[in-house]
Amino acid sequence: MVRPAAPIFKTLTPVIERTAVDAAALDALLRGARAPFVIRGLVADWPLVQAGLKSNRAARDYLVQRARPVPFAVSIAPPSQDGRLFYDGAMEMNFRMARGQLADIFGGIDTNEDRADPPTVYLGSIDVPSHFDGVAEENRLDLGARDPVISLWIGTRTRIAAHNDFPDNLACCVAGRRRFTLFPPEQFANLYLGPIDNTPAGRAVSMVDFHDPDFEAYPNFAEALGQAQVVELAPGDAVFIPSMWWHHVEGLAPFNILQNYWWRDTPRFLGQPQDALNHAILAIRDLPAEDRAVWRALFDHFVFESGPAATDHIPEGARGVLDPLNAETAGRLKAFLLRTLSR
Repeated sequence: MVRPAAPIFKTLTPVIERTAVDAAALDALLRGARAPFVIRGLVADWPLVQAGLKSNRAARDYLVQRARPVPFAVSIAPPSQDGRLFYDGAMEMNFRMARGQLADIFGGIDTNEDRADPPTVYLGSIDVPSHFDGVAEENRLDLGARDPVISLWIGTRTRIAAHNDFPDNLACCVAGRRRFTLFPPEQFANLYLGPIDNTPAGRAVSMVDFHDPDFEAYPNFAEALGQAQVVELAPGDAVFIPSMWWHHVEGLAPFNILQNYWWRDTPRFLGQPQDALNHAILAIRDLPAEDRAVWRALFDHFVFESGPAATDHIPEGARGVLDPLNAETAGRLKAFLLRTLSR
């Protein structure tokens, strides 16, 4: 059984609550937002929310009836892990991955639901349009001109280590209860991140166990907690998580469903910053200090400052990728990078 939450959650600053009476009000809240906020009851009228309020089985039946005959990826951990999908002592994953039809996966949850120590079952980042018929349309949120990726997150009691994502995120609790503990982007060092190339789900995660933090091993985590915000979502509630905010996510009920929307305000043709960080580790990090200093200055000049000093001396029309990127120039740059990386 999952251990009770540590007292830290009771001392954190609550996420601010906002209201949105219609799509225009929601659009206004989201436009340019750089801090989290909660909207209670935003999706309370969704059919899937209403099914979950009837029973866990009703929510599962709703999804099974609309599931396409495609394999679903599922993470499974033994009861001894207390719902924490993380590393084991050897820095391998403490869960195994499997694939199966949704009805079969849910059948396993049905079988174990009344046990005092059920295994952890977690289906993360399920692309809704490719896995279900009608779910996105029947449980719709008007986000205006945004073109989001819509995902479902389904599972038993779980604890997902603090991580961040590049897109903005509007996460809607559909069934069960979710607790989000949020940290500003600059708190990354105080969260003691693990490897970036060996991760539970593709993003570097905090090594701190939020239910039992070791302040001797992670002393600056106390400083991160001073900047943390926390919220518990009931069915129908939603939380906005801005780009790059760290979030520790817990499914608190025996069965939980979340539907979230990811979008970027930047054009889709731009690259992923994480790829640039990985390449910089490969190409720059292990250079001698004096060489790294030169490259730091070049990055400041061409990337982080990118002002007139980098371009004004070059004739207009001949600046190439030093001009603001468009789909054509971004495509050429990606092709060039692919050629160079394949050498």
